[in-house]
Amino acid sequence: MEIDSNDIEITQENVFITDYKMKNSYDEEHRKQVEANVKEFKEIIKDIAENDNVCGLKDHEQHHHSTRYAHCEAVAFYTYLLCKKYKLDYISAARGAMLHDFYFYNWRNKHVEGQKKFHLLRHPKIALENAEELFELNDMEKDIIVKHMWPITVIPPKFKEGYIVTLVDKYCAARDFFVSLKIQRKLKLLAEINNQDEQNEQVKIKDDTKDE
Repeated sequence: MEIDSNDIEITQENVFITDYKMKNSYDEEHRKQVEANVKEFKEIIKDIAENDNVCGLKDHEQHHHSTRYAHCEAVAFYTYLLCKKYKLDYISAARGAMLHDFYFYNWRNKHVEGQKKFHLLRHPKIALENAEELFELNDMEKDIIVKHMWPITVIPPKFKEGYIVTLVDKYCAARDFFVSLKIQRKLKLLAEINNQDEQNEQVKIKDDTKDE
């Protein structure tokens, strides 16, 4: 499913980074550290994030009102924070995470045989193939991409960083789902309010007509 990324990025593109800033900038010292982390993270993934092919992920839906690009960015950011905290290779981890869903087909397309059924198993390999065509990847980055769906992909990650990516990926997907529910509820509430306003206006018009 292709979508207009402009309609989605406003609510989702950097929501994880924004939340991180809001929750951790409670004094000047922490605010500076937060800004330093965000700056470093963006520098680490800069060549990937600005690549035209990777930016093409902004035109594809991932999890309920979120673009595939936004999802990859969120997974990469939280992977960076966790790996840095535990003194792991946060650079390779963040870069691998940014490319973990680097594919362009619509896995929800029921008209393509096997598209949805085998998506969980096939898309990591496709993402790795796409990434290798554009970037020089080290062993950790390759392993992170191809095994991020563990335990579905059976063979576990070789590195600690890979386990972090699998957990962060699932966390971000779950969060996207619940954000989607909130958006749907708000839209439903707005629709109900608009309908009620229209009904009230119609009643008012009828009452005014009677008075005349």
